[in-house]
Order: sequence, then C-alpha cells, then structure tokens
Amino acid sequence: MKISNDVFYVGVNDHQIDLFEGQYVVPNGMAYNSYVIIDQKIAVFDTVDANFGDEWLDNVKIVLNDRLPDYLIVQHMEPDHSANIKKFAEQYPQAKIVSSSKSFTMMKNYFGTDFSDKQIVVGENDTLSLGEHELTFITAPMVHWPEVIVTFDNKDKILFSADAFGKFGALDVDEDWACEARRYYVGIVGKYGVQVQALLKKASALDIKTICPLHGPILTENLQYHLDLYNTWSSYGVESEGVLIAYTSIYGNTKSAVMLLAKELEELGCKKVVINDLARCDMAEAVEDAFRYGKIVLATTTYNGEIFPFMREFINHLTERNFANRTIGFIENGSWAPVATRVMKTMLEKCKNLTYTENNVKILSAVNEENKAQIKALAKELM
Repeated sequence: MKISNDVFYVGVNDHQIDLFEGQYVVPNGMAYNSYVIIDQKIAVFDTVDANFGDEWLDNVKIVLNDRLPDYLIVQHMEPDHSANIKKFAEQYPQAKIVSSSKSFTMMKNYFGTDFSDKQIVVGENDTLSLGEHELTFITAPMVHWPEVIVTFDNKDKILFSADAFGKFGALDVDEDWACEARRYYVGIVGKYGVQVQALLKKASALDIKTICPLHGPILTENLQYHLDLYNTWSSYGVESEGVLIAYTSIYGNTKSAVMLLAKELEELGCKKVVINDLARCDMAEAVEDAFRYGKIVLATTTYNGEIFPFMREFINHLTERNFANRTIGFIENGSWAPVATRVMKTMLEKCKNLTYTENNVKILSAVNEENKAQIKALAKELM
C-alpha cells in the first residue's frame, strides 16, 4: 500500500490471534504495521510479530525492488513489533539499526546481542537524513514502554507514532475507529495519561498531515478528531454524556435494583444508560465504559466480608489505570452485615477527583419500598 510517493506500508494482518497480550479479545484480529521510506537512503520502520516474519520480509522485498535498506528504525521493543529484528539483520547485514539507548539494552535481553556493530543511538530531536526525507526523533517514554520513540518525516509531514493512535482490529476489516481505539487505549496505554499528554504537547508543534501507528489504520483525514479524543482519554476527561451502571448479582436482587435505577434514569431523560454485568461482560469493555462516561454507579453484594470478586477485579482495573474525575454512586446488598459500599470507597481512595453521591442504596436481601425511594433519589442526583 502506497502512503505517499516514497512511503509504503509493508505490515501484516493477524487473524490467527484470539487474545491480544494474552487478555484482550480481538474478534477482528490485529494489524502489525511496518513502513518503508524509499529515498537516496532507505529506512524500514519496525518489524512485526514473530509468526509473520517471512510474510513481512516478503512485503519489504517487494517494495525494495532489488535495492537494499540502509536503516531499520526500531521505535518500540514490544515483541509484536520487534520480534524480527535479528531476522532482518541477518537478511540485510549492511543495514544499521536506529533506536533509543534503552531499546538496545532490551535487544540484548531478547536476542542475546545489542547489535553493537550496527547501532545508531538517537534521542530527543536527533535527526537522520535519507535525502529528501529528514527524520526527526521524539522520545515518548512510557507511551507505553520506557524505550519508545516516535518519528516525524519533515517532507511528507508523517508522524510514525509507535503504539500511540493504535487500535485493535486487522486492516482488512471495516469497523469504527473510536470504539476499538478507545478499548485499546484504556486497556494498554490508559495508566500513562501524563506521558501521553507530554507526547501530545510535542506533537502540537508539528505540522502533521498523516499519522502512521503500529496498529490500526493510517490516519489521514480529520486528524483533529483523533487528536482531541486522545487528549480527552489521556486527561481522564469525560467523552460521552450518560451513566454507566456496573454490577454483580448473586440471586437477582441487586440486579433488580440496577434495572429499577436504569428505568428511573431513562424516565428522567438520561441521554445514555449503559449496564454491564461484570460476571458476564467483556471486562475490557466495562473498563472502557468507565473511562468514557462521567457518572458511574457501582452495585454489588457483600461477599465474605468484602465484595463480590468480579467487582473487586473491575475496581482494580480502574485504579491501576489512574481512574479520575468521575461522579460515583453506590448500590450495596447484604443479608446481615452490608459493607460493600465502604469496601468500594476504600479501594477508590487513591483515585483523584472523585465525587460521591449523597444518595446511595442499601439493600438488606431484597428490594423494598425504602430502597425504591433511595433509587429514585439516586437517579435524580445523577441527572
């Protein structure tokens, strides 16, 4: 695929994968992106997953058209992008490897060599001229690994963005960008909002016309939309109006309260009510929703003097990703000693800028008339 006169896509689609990073369901597969700039000098950007090394090298060979590459630029050492560095070096021994100093340390760990005879170490604002294309390297530590660099091509105004602006899904599948980009961001990059904000600040000084990420489609249109979403996600802002209700229920009584609350919210004109049964839904989807909406209700049972395990897992996912800037309401259930609200609040203590509703719901086994009044009051407060 031709991106510009001199820039080509040589990545691969993976429809063999079921779980990305061993945990994220990817029904539409994954793309491992790689790029080539053909100029007086030739640069290849990143490799691909180990299972697709031969296919990738074939793609590179076709684009090279009997020429030899001068550089392999390694922006990110995660194995889905770096697994074929050694294979590339063996096939093209004349090529230099361009990367950050931390990347070469990781190469020694992965491959038993840091390619000392091929190294070109780059840091913030270092440049590399290919001829007409001058590349500027920008450090992006912890977006989302410490060694990451991104690269700006000053001629075609392309930002090669490493894992930033990536998404789940292979490139031969047509699907909405934001949905799977959001789930990818929240799950994988979400903890590092401060670092993403730092990268966005650097990017704002560049005249970017195209974004080439290591996963997902090349972005050429309406770039401000994508940049704005990344700004919202990385600043832990509210993307969509609505209320998320995340719940667990053992015998259906907590679920009954959740459904009553959803009905009250809808009757009051709530723009969107999203309900996630944490025992049955895709946990990554539920976590994504928690970072999308500004108002969250957590509903669960007291269980072994604590809270139900799926709710504990859900809250752990939120706190480890620096969950912040939300309004939280609670529904708890317990037949003799309900403590779920207290436990959940304690788990959320390290989160910043959380506002708790004054009206919450305490169920003793089954929903009664008092609970129905509490649910009405909670719904009104959330509007």
